[in-house]
Amino acid sequence: MLEEYIELIKPYIIDLFKNDSSGHDISHLTRTMNIAVSLCEEEHGDKLIVGIAAFMHDIHRIMQNEMGKFVSPKDSIPKVREILNHTDLSDEIKDKICFAIEYHEEYNWNGNNVDDINTLILQDADNLDAIGAIGIGRTFSYGGAHNVVMYDEEAPLEMEEKYSEHNGDDPSTIHHFYHKLFKLADNMNTESARKRAQERTEYMKVFVKEFLDEWNGIK
Repeated sequence: MLEEYIELIKPYIIDLFKNDSSGHDISHLTRTMNIAVSLCEEEHGDKLIVGIAAFMHDIHRIMQNEMGKFVSPKDSIPKVREILNHTDLSDEIKDKICFAIEYHEEYNWNGNNVDDINTLILQDADNLDAIGAIGIGRTFSYGGAHNVVMYDEEAPLEMEEKYSEHNGDDPSTIHHFYHKLFKLADNMNTESARKRAQERTEYMKVFVKEFLDEWNGIK
């Protein structure tokens, strides 16, 4: 059933994301959907709701690129509903999809206390695709698309206590690993995601150490 609905909305999503070069492209949406559906099997989420929400969760980023200012997931809901209206999904299902999308960036570690399992699974899946080997590639793609330097050795590499999606750009792409990516494993909502995140985080730490060693001429 999920596959049938994805095929219905895919043309609209492809059209919206066709020019993205920041790592929030159609492949990210597809991977996030696949991760989310996999997590649903272990965490008892609704595959239909989570899968569709994952495939549509970043529409606000396209709007943000077009408008040149911060756009929240909530601001994308009218566009999400417009696309969902091309399906025969019930209003109840549409509402649950929209809820997951609207709140998927409301992190509990920042005190937001989201308790809807479908939203928490979507958030975990989105964050899992932000780390590991894929995460490294996406992070540098995002930095390049937004004119962020690879590394600024003048800025201290310190872990911030909290991270907000809209607290401004990091001094460099490498700083983003310290400010957010290294912290995600400990802040996953589900045990299933936490286990996967630990492995991906260890891989990133090895990469960043190698990067800094090469940057400093040690290797």
